Parts: sequence; C-alpha cells; structure tokens
Amino acid sequence: MAASDRPVRRARSGRRDIPRLGLALVGTVLVLAAPARAQDAVPLPDADRAFDQALPPLDQTAPPPAPAAAPPLSDPAELETPLPPLAGFDPTPPPPTPAQAVRAAKAEQVAYKVEISGLDQVGLEGQFKALSALLHDGKKAANITQIRARADEDRATVERLLHSIGYLDGTATATVPASAPADQPLVVTIAATPGDLFHLRSVALTGIAPEPGAMARDALALKAGDPIAALPIEDAEARIALRLPEQGYPFVKTGQRDIVVDDAAPVGDYSLPVDSGPRSSFGALRTEGDPVFSLKHLNVFPRFKPGQLYDTRKVDDLRQALIATSLLSTVSIEPVDTGTKALDGSEAVDLVVRQSRGKARTLSASAGYGTGEGIKLVGEYQNRNWSSPEGALIIDATAGTQQQSVGATFRRSNAGKRDRTFQAGATVSRERYDAYDAETVNLSASMSRQSTPIWQKVWTYSLGAELIATRENPFEPTDTSRAHSIYYIAALPLQGGYDRSDSLLNPTTGVRATLKLSPEVQKQKNDGFDTYVRALGEVSGYYPLLDKKLVLAARARLGSIVGASRDAIAPSRRYYSGGGGSVRGFGYQQLGPKDSNNNPIGGRSLTEFAVEARYRFGNYGVVPFFDGGRVGESSQPSISGMRYGVGIGARYYTNFGPFRLDVATPLNRQKGESKIAVYISIGQAF
Repeated sequence: MAASDRPVRRARSGRRDIPRLGLALVGTVLVLAAPARAQDAVPLPDADRAFDQALPPLDQTAPPPAPAAAPPLSDPAELETPLPPLAGFDPTPPPPTPAQAVRAAKAEQVAYKVEISGLDQVGLEGQFKALSALLHDGKKAANITQIRARADEDRATVERLLHSIGYLDGTATATVPASAPADQPLVVTIAATPGDLFHLRSVALTGIAPEPGAMARDALALKAGDPIAALPIEDAEARIALRLPEQGYPFVKTGQRDIVVDDAAPVGDYSLPVDSGPRSSFGALRTEGDPVFSLKHLNVFPRFKPGQLYDTRKVDDLRQALIATSLLSTVSIEPVDTGTKALDGSEAVDLVVRQSRGKARTLSASAGYGTGEGIKLVGEYQNRNWSSPEGALIIDATAGTQQQSVGATFRRSNAGKRDRTFQAGATVSRERYDAYDAETVNLSASMSRQSTPIWQKVWTYSLGAELIATRENPFEPTDTSRAHSIYYIAALPLQGGYDRSDSLLNPTTGVRATLKLSPEVQKQKNDGFDTYVRALGEVSGYYPLLDKKLVLAARARLGSIVGASRDAIAPSRRYYSGGGGSVRGFGYQQLGPKDSNNNPIGGRSLTEFAVEARYRFGNYGVVPFFDGGRVGESSQPSISGMRYGVGIGARYYTNFGPFRLDVATPLNRQKGESKIAVYISIGQAF
C-alpha cells in the first residue's frame, strides 16, 4: 500500500506539536555621510598630520593616461557581410582527443555499494532488496546525480514498506557522499527509522444487516490489537467478497475503509461499510454470445438445482466444466437479480452464460522411444464438435518400429449427464514383437467417467464391450512356415479408479488406485470356446519433501488371468513385463518366461513394483529409480524369481508435462539381455 494511498487519517486529539522554524531577517544598513562643517572638524593626531603634509598637492597630480583606441577594421565592408545561414551550421562537436576519451571513459561508470540499516529488525530487508533501484541497476551509475536519484527512490520505497506493515510514522534517509576514496566504491547508506507500530483499537462493519453481518465479521477476522498492516487488511476485506457469495449473497459490495489514527496511543479505529445485497437462490440459466451450446445442453453441467441457496463455488464449478469441453475460447457467468421471491424469502438469481466459440479442430503428434520397442510416432486429428453437442470424431494413426495402426473413434462427452462419456471406435493394427506377430481388427464401445488434464476426478469408471478378430502366432525365427491361429474374442472390460493425486502427468502428492476386470470369451478357428477373466490392480503413491523439490514415488501392480491355460489364450491377451512403463532395465515385454529361442511367451500372472526419487531444480530434474517385476505361468501372482532393474532419469518440465529420458540396466543380467535400456517419452513413468 503506497503512503499516499493509506486509508488512515489523524485524529485531532492525537495531533503532535511540530517544532516551528525561527526566521531572522537581516538587512543591510547603508549610511550616507554629509560634508563636514568647519565647526564640526576634529583635529588630526600628530602622526596623521605628518602623513598628510608629505602628500603632493592635488592640483600638481597628473591625470592617468587615456586608454589606447581600438585599431580600426582593416576592411569596413566586413560589417556589411551577411552571417552564414543556420541551416549550414554543423553542431557536431569535434572528436575528443585521446586524453579526453580516456577521462570520459573513466567518468562513465561510478561504482558504489549499499549499506542498509533499520529494516532487518522489522523483517523488511529482503523485501526492500527485491524492490531496490540501487541494487537492481548493477551497482554502477553514470554519475553521482543518477546515484542520488536512485537513492531518493529507495528512500521512498522504504517509507512505503514501513507504512504498509503498520509503522505509519516510519521515515528513511538516503546518504550519498560527494566522492569516494581512490579505487574504492562510493558508500550509499539507506537508514530506516520505523518508529511506533500502530495497532487497531476497534473494528466495525457498518451498513449491513445482522445475519450477513455476522458472516462478514467471521470472514473479516480482524480484531483489536492487530497491526494496521496493508496486506492483512486487504486480504480480510477480500474474504468478505469471497465468503458471502458462497453463503447466498452474490451482490455483496464493500465501500471505502476508514481508519482514524490516534498518534498519542499509537492506535487506530477501523470501519468498513458493507452492502450485502439480497439473500439469493439459484434461478434459471440464460445464454448470450455464440450459440456453441443450447440451453438444453447447458443444463447438463450445473451441480445445483433451481431454488437452492446461491453458492459461488458451484458457479465456479459450472465455469470449469464448460472450459473443460475445449469448445469455448472464453466463457463468463454473471448472476442477474430477477426480483422474484422464492418460498424461503430469498430472491431468485438467474445465471447469464456468455459463450465465445473456440477452435474445434486440432492436429497433434507425439513420439517416443524404448529399448526393445523401438521408435513410435503417433498422429491424431480431432474435431471435437463434429456432431453437436460435443460429439467428437477422432482419427489416429501409429507408425512404429514394431507397431502400425489406424483407428477412428466417435466420442460424445457429457452424454445426457455431466462427466458421462460415450465412446465407440474401430482400429486396425499390425504388431511385430519378439513375443508374437498379430494382425488385429478391434471394435469397441464404452460408457465412462474419466479424468482429463483440465478436469481431474477423484472417482472414475468405465463399462465397455469389445469384439476382436486377430491372427497371431508366437514369433519363431526358425519356423519358416509361420504357422498362425485366428482368434475371435468378445470381452466386457470394466474399470474403476480412485485418484487423490494433484496432477495426471506430474503428481507430487496423494495416492491413486485402479482395478480392471475383463471377462472374455475366446473362439479359435476349428476349436471350441475358452472363457477366462483378466484382472489387473495398481496402486501408486507420492510423498513430497523439501517443499516439493523432492518427491518420493512408489507403484505396485498385480495381475492375474483365471479360467484358461496360458497356451490356450491368445498371445496378445497374456501378461508381459518390461519396458518404460513397466520394469525399466529390460526391453519391451522381455521380462518373464521365454521359449527355446529366448523370445518372451507371456504368462497368466504379473507382479511389479517401482520406487523413485524425483528431485527438481527449476525446469530440470534428476530421478534415480529401482524397479522389479515377474511374470508367471500360473494365475497366482508371486514374488518368487523377481528380476530387478536400476537406473537414473532426466526430466525437463514443460507446461503440459515433463519430458522424460530414463537410462537403466538389469541386475544379474542374463544371456541375451541388453546392458543398457533407454526410454524417451512425455510424462512420468507412473
């Protein structure tokens, strides 16, 4: 709060006596002497008479010679010669001599240092250093005048800081010497005299009814004895404007505060006029601007019903939900008093939603690399309002060393209910992994409630159905016949999630838990039906240290397939382990049982864990980690025969998530396993 803006005034009873400055008027007295009369003559002393007689008479003294006359002009016509025109005058000074240039260079910069006193005792020295003109301009100046200007600015800054925390009579001085000793910087002194700390003697809210007045006083939370400090008072007044709209008063207004200061105490009496406006309840929605959403679809978003007490938090929730659709460039919601009384005596308030259409189409791409998985490039085109309202068409394609696919998806967001999403899609893919080859057609549909980077939810779910036709065979390099099997699979994938972390891509605190169940029926060509259930559970936790500069993260994952033998299940539906999102240090799908050619064959059970320490400094980070995992032939998860990998990662933090580079090695490396595995992607490993 600037000194000139302080909401304080002095009480007459506390007026201090200000010493008056004495002024002395000094005149010059001029005495004019008249000729002395003979009778007024005073006889001279003998010594003066002798001196006077030794002087020659005035009439015998020759006058001084006249000054010599100026020589005449050599040519009188020069007086008639016109002066050169101003337009031809060159104002550029002549270049300096080498000696002058050296002296000017030395005079260009005057080094100085700053000594501060009186601020540390009131806790303002650090804040002053952040605002100081003397300290921010390199401790060098062109001349003494510039240093003095900076010092004057800093003196005013010190006084503003003192006044802002309650030292209303605080003063400061800035001392700049005329010169400094040779080869020594100039010493500039900033000295603060805080004076007395002023406190509140009384706190009063005026012009407000008793019921909202009690809410406002609780929100204000100022009391007698508190310092008259700018920031706490402004925060307290802001709480009134925040809390009352949460409790049914959307039109609350605060007036100009008044603090009457008594210098003698030193204390002040605080008063604030508050107009609460009418007690209100929710009415209807209205809309203005671009008609991105109709009123019918807008009414899907609110988490309140007409007639409920007005709460600005629910209005903010509505605003965030509209922003999360990504179809509006800007959106504002304004309460409008209708003047209609509800049954409880409150006034109905309509909400005017002003829509501004945003871009509905996006084209994006991403890339990643993993040892054993190779390079993967993913491109996606999306029209988020292909079928209004919020019917998105998504076309994606993957080109990778071991995977190629193309797919189309239709997604209806907020499908008849807030946060409910319907999705249907088709994908054609080709995969060439060490574990198996596959050409697959997948048709799927689901109804879900999922988190997004903009709208992260605590509880999520998904209910779906899949129809899969896939031609697969184990990868056998020595088998030239490349025998394969065709599998027809019907699945009902179910998923539930709980998320109390603070971020999807870069969590620093909280826990997550996910459980997936997928009952499946499988039919091989010329064979009977196989039924089984795939289950996978995962829990991860994040614990911050050192003010979130260091985050300890841990993850555990268990999987099981019950109801069919491993060899009867299609290779693509088995469990595998190893890779950047699994157990680092191993290639993709390389951890677990292998065939005679040392290729993975997968299993019916999965056990994994990972721990890492994420240390961040600025936009960069370093992450040591330790992973472990196991894939078993039986359906019972176990820790017997676990394999481990250890490594270190680098992070570059962007506004959409961290860029990740992990390098790891397997412990007790076995034949055929790589010494080093590298993983590059966006987002943390878990």
